[in-house]
Amino acid sequence: MSYDRFVDERLLTSRDALNKYQMKIKLQDIDENARDYSQRFGNRVLVRKIILMTKHNSTQEIEEIELDIENLEKRIKRERLFSSSNRWVAQNEIKNGYIVATRHLDLLADAIALDVIVFD
Repeated sequence: MSYDRFVDERLLTSRDALNKYQMKIKLQDIDENARDYSQRFGNRVLVRKIILMTKHNSTQEIEEIELDIENLEKRIKRERLFSSSNRWVAQNEIKNGYIVATRHLDLLADAIALDVIVFD
């Protein structure tokens, strides 16, 4: 494998504040028809579905949850009149089909607000 294709695992993994969980997000579906007219942020894609992989550090148990980010955004707008998520992800923030850790909270904001994802 060449160095330019190498992706460090730490770039893709985020952790909670108490280091009980590790998370990775795999991109599953994007909106092909969405147009990003903002040139300021570069080439971006609109995310529809992701797979959230959570590893419990104490038990080494791995959970996979499929999240429809688009439906969660519609649901939170209907119930709470606003959405705090940002489904636009720059193409350089997608590595080998995974989204870099710095974008995890932006994608999961609505799911956390609706208690779809709960960390104990």
